[in-house]
Amino acid sequence: MSSRKRVVILGSTGSIGESALKVARDIPDRMEVVGLAAGRSAQALLAQAAEFKPRAVALYDTAELEAIRGQLPTGTACHGGAEGLIELATMPEADMVLISIVGTAGLAPALAAIRAGKDIAVASKEILVMAGEEVTREAAKHKVAILPVDSEHNAIFQCLNGEPTRHIRRLILTASGGPFRKTPASELARVTPEQALKHPTWNMGRKITIDSATLFNKGLEMIEARWLFGVPMSQVDVVVHPQSIVHSLVEFVDGSQLAQLSHSDMCFPIQYAVTYPERLPNRLKPLCLATMGSLTFEAPDPQKFPALRLAREAGTTGGTLPAVLNAANEIAVPAFLDGKILFPAIWHTVEAVMKRHQPVEHPSLDDILKADAWARAAAQEEVASHAIECP
Repeated sequence: MSSRKRVVILGSTGSIGESALKVARDIPDRMEVVGLAAGRSAQALLAQAAEFKPRAVALYDTAELEAIRGQLPTGTACHGGAEGLIELATMPEADMVLISIVGTAGLAPALAAIRAGKDIAVASKEILVMAGEEVTREAAKHKVAILPVDSEHNAIFQCLNGEPTRHIRRLILTASGGPFRKTPASELARVTPEQALKHPTWNMGRKITIDSATLFNKGLEMIEARWLFGVPMSQVDVVVHPQSIVHSLVEFVDGSQLAQLSHSDMCFPIQYAVTYPERLPNRLKPLCLATMGSLTFEAPDPQKFPALRLAREAGTTGGTLPAVLNAANEIAVPAFLDGKILFPAIWHTVEAVMKRHQPVEHPSLDDILKADAWARAAAQEEVASHAIECP
């Protein structure tokens, strides 16, 4: 196989996709972009296609599909809708599919890519949170790699570097703590969306920023880690690290811990996933610990951040419960942003929906999607009712 990795990027106009294209510009001899897919950002997709001249593009929202078809570079095929994502995920020319699509839309392309023998680089939490059992089983069956792109999971992947699972005592995910790390639990009911959207470290989309404020983002990452690295939920922990320099740690059975450190730039984990098992020089800013001052760590407050408890429960129970947790949170977050519920009602909504659900063990993709749809409807009921009382 050529040392130049041929990559399809699903979600190319989002923040992860744009970082992946920065990596492609930085290491053109080692990374070729052969496919680009976007949700509804037609003009941004056109600009990317003009620069990278991929073999094919796809636009999930078909409304503007015909408008862009005639403006693409010569030789670039154009696909649309959910079927278009599958077309790109299974391109014969591709070695790897980077999936950074938000929501359930990335599930089917991920499985299609695996079954077509493609390695997948995963930045979409839903893929492993909702369908971790099926995705990892299919990857093993088809002998393809699942390479993590989230900075935390990529850090663990680097620290493990081939170590057997039996050597792992704990996987320790780091969390910034969000904007309310020092806010008393009694004051969280007065939190406004504007305050919750002011993340101290990362510049991210609205949904993931709120998830960082509640720590649901870290809870979802705990479930992801359980599937990525084949350990039970009891061996996945979280520590708050406000500086976001240590991206995660592994504690081994002999008591040793290894950590991966770098500046907060998604280009680092993306490049490692693309070039693995090699490391290449680049133009990214190196870390100088002498100028960092101090790095601090603290335990997350379970009273302020019930999301971690709920995620551990969902991941331990397994089946369709993680999909239900994820779907209920996806309804509760915009309800908070729209002023319909108070900040603590985000986790109250999720917990109420989880209690109403009867998990299906070893679910099929159809079972997962049904549970997802049920949870969204149930969460809407919880939001609309007065059953959730915020302190």
